[in-house]
Amino acid sequence: MSQYDVFGMGNALVDLEFNVQVDFFTKNNIEKGLMTLIDEQRHHEIFRNLGKAQAEKMACGGSAANTVIATAQLGGKSFYSCKVSNDSFGQFYMKDLRKNKVETNLQEENLSAGHTGKCLVMITPDADRTMNTYLGITATYDHEQLDLEALKNSQYLYIEGYLLTSPAGKHAALHAKDIAQKNGVKVALTLSDPGVVGFAKEHFLEVIGDGVDLIFCNEEEAMSITGSEEIEVARQKMRTMAKSFAITQGKNGAIIFDGDTFIDIEPYETKAINTNGAGDMFAGAFLYGLTAGHSHAAAGKLASLASSQVVSQMGPRLTTEQMQKIKERVIH
Repeated sequence: MSQYDVFGMGNALVDLEFNVQVDFFTKNNIEKGLMTLIDEQRHHEIFRNLGKAQAEKMACGGSAANTVIATAQLGGKSFYSCKVSNDSFGQFYMKDLRKNKVETNLQEENLSAGHTGKCLVMITPDADRTMNTYLGITATYDHEQLDLEALKNSQYLYIEGYLLTSPAGKHAALHAKDIAQKNGVKVALTLSDPGVVGFAKEHFLEVIGDGVDLIFCNEEEAMSITGSEEIEVARQKMRTMAKSFAITQGKNGAIIFDGDTFIDIEPYETKAINTNGAGDMFAGAFLYGLTAGHSHAAAGKLASLASSQVVSQMGPRLTTEQMQKIKERVIH
């Protein structure tokens, strides 16, 4: 029996969420609705221009962190491989992971000098989220952050697509995939963001290689990675890339391919005020469902309900109590 259900690897970012008006993006030359990588100077500039706005939420984040925490909250066992510095944000990050019962490679004695990565998440009244990310020390994440014994003793390796924007991150992902496949660990990949897929498509295709076990994406990402203009064409092409996949469709639910059949996952009615973390939540709940022995359809239903709940509040995560209620409602 595996020690961990999910071994995640990704960029460690302290998420700071702010409510802003749409004109803030025009005034600050920010592309609305996308994740944009920024340097330290630009990070300080935007942070300064946010002025008196107070962060609504602060949490250890980054896409894959949100996913493995969701799995842990539902009762799964998660490990997270990442890199932070020994500054106050790094200390906060490490403690917040442990608070959420996620094991990690981070230890007091191995934190390096530098700046921990941060993600400025700006939420507009239409519930859209725009992210400007300063990677900081996580830009140097590489294979040395991998705990190979933990990886070998996991059911799934979960690779965050944002990692593939850097050569070191891509090589770490390729190394982890190789170790996983040699040890019977299934490989899951999230495409993360349409802009990232467009920017690093060749890196994504290199990591996918002859195929992975599971891909998470939304419709725009599915069409981008397959070079298709219609989702029906994209999902057929994706069958050559992964044994199974989940394509989220926002308010329309999701499409799951379980290896044989396409399954339509119905949406749950909700009032969205913040879409930040919806895809991460979907992946975490879905992985919990699969690793707990449930069908793709049941896992999809659980993931759909969990993601509908997270978009109805500020912050990319729910509480453990909320997650347990969701599990009780869907899985009997």
